[in-house]
Amino acid sequence: MKLLHQINLAFGLLLVLVLGLTAVLIHYVLMDHFMVTQKQELTSIGSSMATNLELQATQTEIGGGIAAISQAIAVPAGVEAYIVDEQGRVVSDNRPSSVSANTVSPVSSISTISPASSVSLIQADPSALPSNQVKFQAFTKSDGYLVNRNVVPQGTLTLRTPISKINAIERELFGRLLIVLGIGAALVLLLSLLITRKLIRPLMKLREELKKVQVRQFADVKLIKTGGEIGAVAQTVYELAGELDRYNRVQKQFFQNASHELKTPLMSIAGYAEGIRDGVFEGESSRKGLDIILSESGRLTKIVTEMTLLAKLDSEEDIFQPTVVSVREMLTDTAERINPLLGQRGLTLQTVCSAEAQNRLTVRADRDKLMQALLNVVSNAARYAKNRIVIEAGIENGRIVITVTDDGKGFPESLLPHLFHRFVKGKDGETGLGLAISRAIVERCGGLIRAGNRDAGGAVISLSFPAAAA
Repeated sequence: MKLLHQINLAFGLLLVLVLGLTAVLIHYVLMDHFMVTQKQELTSIGSSMATNLELQATQTEIGGGIAAISQAIAVPAGVEAYIVDEQGRVVSDNRPSSVSANTVSPVSSISTISPASSVSLIQADPSALPSNQVKFQAFTKSDGYLVNRNVVPQGTLTLRTPISKINAIERELFGRLLIVLGIGAALVLLLSLLITRKLIRPLMKLREELKKVQVRQFADVKLIKTGGEIGAVAQTVYELAGELDRYNRVQKQFFQNASHELKTPLMSIAGYAEGIRDGVFEGESSRKGLDIILSESGRLTKIVTEMTLLAKLDSEEDIFQPTVVSVREMLTDTAERINPLLGQRGLTLQTVCSAEAQNRLTVRADRDKLMQALLNVVSNAARYAKNRIVIEAGIENGRIVITVTDDGKGFPESLLPHLFHRFVKGKDGETGLGLAISRAIVERCGGLIRAGNRDAGGAVISLSFPAAAA
């Protein structure tokens, strides 16, 4: 089932549940309200009639039952009134068929009635019997009628009204309420469908963009503009597609550059080998051809070795063995290893460590790999420096920072954004893999590597790492 249908179904069920509970609650509240109102009305009528009957008793004898009750107060339609004496005889009522009090017959005695005014339910239907055959039974709980009793000088005044009238009114109001609730539910459901569709539409568009990622059409992925968490996911998908597209282009460029870099020494080796075999090169020329073959073979070996190292750094975990490394000792070893190259080029190397932070200059890394990364950076500086190279180590913002600067011409601005990509070479570069290897090693150590140019001239490459835990 689609997400849109699931949300609509869940909302519909919740709406039905809430409206159902609301309708039941309103039903009982209405019933209680009507019952209380009717009881209060009966109590008010009974009190008024009892007062008038007491006034009549002090002025004259009761004439007839109907006259006595009708003279007491006008009884509303649907309310029955009875006066019962102490022997349980109905001496007056408001029914058209009632018999006068002069001819009433004694009836069976009833249960004792409390002298206080009370409201309760009675059983039996006096309207179906003559007045002289009515038998009342008082109950605190029963179905059928609401009853009010008052003690008067003539006996007990009893008022009653059928509950069926209240039920009819309540059912009519409840029916109208259900109609209103139904219309409201339909409007709310329609509004929820519109809102849900509006919320789901970005997800549907995002699904279409993800299908493009599935078929590797990274450049065609568009940003879905929406808000909230869906907008954040859409932004992440867009950035992911951009990164995959960039990686895809880099991979293609890598293979193109790799094939070019491998083809050049192979062509030299094949050309000189064939010339020597065919007798084109003899004597001194043959010796020079062999030297070139050996040189290109070494270059080819170096390229393959560096490419293999890059592949391992990208994919293998066990190639990296991190330990706590002293930056000061590593700089000393770097200076010793790079000295022969510096001597050939007539350059000087200066290493500077922050005096107050010497004991804290430690990082967690694979020492041999980190040494290779630093040697690659220093070798690159030696290729373009004029007179000197400076390596500085210190702590900045809680991180260990190693900076390599030279006094050469600096990096071309067009080269800086791609400097650490594979097979990106400067004017006198070799394989174009040295700085790419340095970047891979530094990032495996949890560090960052950046390059730039100094205002005073020359290039600067900085390596920053989190400090090793003490």
